[in-house]
Amino acid sequence: MLKELSLPAVVAGFIAVLVGYTSSVAIVFAAAQALGATPNQTASWLWALGLGMAVTSTGLSLWYRRPVLTAWSTPGAALIAASHGLALPEATGAFVVCALLIALAGYSGLFERLMERIPAAIAQALLAGILVRFALDAALATAVDPPLVLAMLAAFLAGRRWWPRYAVPGVLLCGLAVAAVGGRLALGGVTLAWTQPVWTTPVFAPAAIISLGLPLFIVTMASQNLPGVAAQRAAGYDTPVSPVVGTTGLVSLLLAPLGGYAINLAAITAALCMSPEAHDDPRRRYWASASAGVFYLATGLAGGAVVALFSALPRSLVVTLAGLALLGTIAGGLHGALKDESRRDAALLTFLVTLSGVSLLGIGAAFWGVVAGAAALLLRPR
Repeated sequence: MLKELSLPAVVAGFIAVLVGYTSSVAIVFAAAQALGATPNQTASWLWALGLGMAVTSTGLSLWYRRPVLTAWSTPGAALIAASHGLALPEATGAFVVCALLIALAGYSGLFERLMERIPAAIAQALLAGILVRFALDAALATAVDPPLVLAMLAAFLAGRRWWPRYAVPGVLLCGLAVAAVGGRLALGGVTLAWTQPVWTTPVFAPAAIISLGLPLFIVTMASQNLPGVAAQRAAGYDTPVSPVVGTTGLVSLLLAPLGGYAINLAAITAALCMSPEAHDDPRRRYWASASAGVFYLATGLAGGAVVALFSALPRSLVVTLAGLALLGTIAGGLHGALKDESRRDAALLTFLVTLSGVSLLGIGAAFWGVVAGAAALLLRPR
């Protein structure tokens, strides 16, 4: 297995963690603060989430030799942040119930049977719809920070021409160099400090379970695990769904009292680990997600320092890096979605609804994109 380890895979894993943290760690902070968490308890959340994502990402990737990347539930964090009147112990009880339901949905095979009914064209369109937003953000960043973005684009084009395996690492190094020369790296506030876990005894209040536990389960499965499995299928991987989802629920259950409110399959950052930039050989890309697990562990053990380090990077650098790294995956998703003429309308509808970012009943666009595509397939002319 070590012979299959490569530098592009390690860099892809780092970029996945970088994009994941910089894009949503603020929501996790807001969620902890909404429940009245102290600074030490908030740091414990990052410790538990980092540890949980590290164990599941590295463990599952090496066990199945497939790129299995996990993440915290970003829509779940937004749901928690919007909650009112719940104390941390009651919310922790709701986290435990949510984790039990995820484990049950996974190990029972119910979720996998549902995923098997989603056609490949819909899965490809769903993935493309999720990822195009990052490419658009990279293009829009040109108006905000032209020198940085154009330099990274030039590095990407040169890399694709002369050293394709190392194009994305070259883009990262170019972005860091341009930002450093321009005095854009604010590293003064980065200090190393180990995070200490803090235990919160769960309180199982029916009101908290109904108002938070059940909605957290629904949005995590519909907005995170569903597109996560779709991304796996769209990339051509046959990773077993049931034990993987079940394991994320079990790990969430163990870490819930320490702040691990919900761990699930990743979709956007997972695409970085499954892209050709991670490795030319799809069979060796599992090292990208396994490497991401190591970086997750570092973020958990030294959460405050790592978050400060990621926050020191210009936003334009992060979004441009993500957009360029995902171009190959977006192109593959669109090609796979539209090549079957009989399912082209359904796939296009899935793509557009997902890209729109619409949210109904607290459930994100990924779920409604699948619903729209499935409805189009059912109603198409025979």
